[in-house]
Amino acid sequence: MKTLLLAPLILLRLLLQSTLLAVNQIWVNKTRSILTTLGIIIGVSSVSAVIAAMDGMNKKIMENFEIFGTKKIFLWPEQPSSGPKKNIPLREIRFKTQEFEGLLDHCPSVEYLSYISDTQNINARYADQTVESVRLTGVEASWFKIENRNIVMGRPFSFLDEIQGRKVCIISADLRDKLKLDRECIGQTILIGYTPYLVIGLLEDKPSMMFGNMRENQFEAFIPFRSLNKSDYQWFRAIASCKNAEVAQEAKAEIQFFLRKTRKIKPSEPDTFGVFLMENEVQNFKKVMGMISLVAFGIVSISLLVGGVGIMNIMLVSVSERTREIGLRKAVGAKPSAILTQFLVESVVLCLIGGAIGILLGHGFAKLISKFAPLMEQTQIPVWAILLSFGFAAGVGIVFGMFPAIKAARLNPIDALRHE
Repeated sequence: MKTLLLAPLILLRLLLQSTLLAVNQIWVNKTRSILTTLGIIIGVSSVSAVIAAMDGMNKKIMENFEIFGTKKIFLWPEQPSSGPKKNIPLREIRFKTQEFEGLLDHCPSVEYLSYISDTQNINARYADQTVESVRLTGVEASWFKIENRNIVMGRPFSFLDEIQGRKVCIISADLRDKLKLDRECIGQTILIGYTPYLVIGLLEDKPSMMFGNMRENQFEAFIPFRSLNKSDYQWFRAIASCKNAEVAQEAKAEIQFFLRKTRKIKPSEPDTFGVFLMENEVQNFKKVMGMISLVAFGIVSISLLVGGVGIMNIMLVSVSERTREIGLRKAVGAKPSAILTQFLVESVVLCLIGGAIGILLGHGFAKLISKFAPLMEQTQIPVWAILLSFGFAAGVGIVFGMFPAIKAARLNPIDALRHE
């Protein structure tokens, strides 16, 4: 019983002594040890830098997905590619507002719905100021909640604004400044196209995205949907949002079922509308990034294996050089397990020193990437990557140090003492 209790202490003492001997041996052969660990240093720094870069890019892209909105569901009329309505005229498949009536009541996973209709490159005027390339968009008040665009001044569209199609508008701050409206522009009237609109709200600027805004040269103005679409004979699309990302697929299925019913589509016929769920793209992106990271990690890990071969080679040289020492230690009673542990620990310590230097170099590479790559400013080595790198380095030390250690442990003490 006493022996069992002392066993961990004996093992710890053996490991400590072996580590001290290993450090001393490495210090005696500093130049050789540094050259030996070069493969490990390069491998660990490469792995760390690649993981940091992939992690930084992943964070940036996911941040852009969050800005764009992962709960959004886009809906538009679409001509089917098969079935009896394959060549149906586009005017017959366009959306009608009555087709969406009751959607929120019958689709419990859907939180908001808004119709959208827009006009590109329209002029806006105020006094003697004219702005071209204004994007005039007709939306409902729920659109601002779906897009998470806050009204920083004034008010959103009211129920009467939407029902009566009043000539009111909500504009972006850059359009206000370009038209040289007052700072407190609420209540002023601007001319969009040939129609005067009363400014009732000021919208916060659209967040900048990684790949930029495709319409970044356009100014934004929003009016009630029915101010732009006077009847159901005009073309429009819709946007919805689910209550949370977990029910995104359910929300999509509910909307599809509801629209198929209201548009009187038979079970055997394909949809006459398109549905795009942003959450699907997020999940696909995560899968692609996971595969890319795995492939990149596998490629740069080859240098770790090359470093491991170098470790094994130098440990075999070390065994050959210290054959008489091994024979002497065995002659005075050292067990094969103690010899094996000493050389194995020396191999692991070499790899861990190389791993530590590699982590520092990888951290430096990550800093350079974050400084000079605008899409990866969040690049930094995750804690799990540091632990993984050290674990991998230790594993390389054990695997490639095992053969030299076993060889040293099996040396015959008499032959070892005779070795020149």
